Amino acid sequence: MQHLRLRVMRDSDLPAVTALNAAASPALNLLSEDEMRELSTMCDVRLVATGARREVVAFLLSLGMGQAYASENYRWFEERGVRHQYIDRIVVSPTAKGTGVGRALYESVFERARERGAAEVTTEVFLDPPNPGSVAFHEHLGFRHLGEQRIREGSVLVALLARTVF
Repeated sequence: MQHLRLRVMRDSDLPAVTALNAAASPALNLLSEDEMRELSTMCDVRLVATGARREVVAFLLSLGMGQAYASENYRWFEERGVRHQYIDRIVVSPTAKGTGVGRALYESVFERARERGAAEVTTEVFLDPPNPGSVAFHEHLGFRHLGEQRIREGSVLVALLARTVF
């Protein structure tokens, strides 16, 4: 796939972003369009990648510290007390996998983290149910495993990851 462009997410992208998010389940929790809108308002990095026909083929949402976000994983990182930029979710459609768009989206977050003086970029990946592609992607980018926790009333096991901001 060629002609990928990154840009700031617009309200008009929410239906496509919500659909991409749903297609990634169970590796991500499902969100309604209203829930996606609410989450995006807390994010200081809201990006989409579009293809040749301007269709949304990937997105990323990331939050700085101090947000009123109830996510168990975000709270875990907040309680550590280390300045961080948290990646809540990234989805790359099957048609855009292998194009480097995931790395490009993450590079935008690393840049934002540097601007904010964050020491780390943080995120989590599902271990159960397994998401080996995401684990490999994060390992390749230099994320380290800080811990694990069970969420969703114990039904999901996540690895809590961080990468130092250079």
